[in-house]
Amino acid sequence: QAAKEKALDVEKKKADVRKRLEEQSQKKQKKDFLTPECKKKLRLLLRKKAVEELKKKQERKAAERCKIIDQRCSQPKNFEGANEGKLQ
Repeated sequence: QAAKEKALDVEKKKADVRKRLEEQSQKKQKKDFLTPECKKKLRLLLRKKAVEELKKKQERKAAERCKIIDQRCSQPKNFEGANEGKLQ
């Protein structure tokens, strides 16, 4: 009879542990999940932002390229109305 009581006690403990684990797992479940519509909107916004960033990056590169070209190649000199002495 003592063995039966011990076995029942062990089973009760196991059931309690299972119950606690189930409650903990339910608490850990995400409550603020995104709906499919919200996910689509978020993806769309992220894509738009990525496109804007890419455009800005390309504009910066183009501006830097023009700046470097202007630095390396000075402004063309005006040769109109210059005589042979000034050209040499």
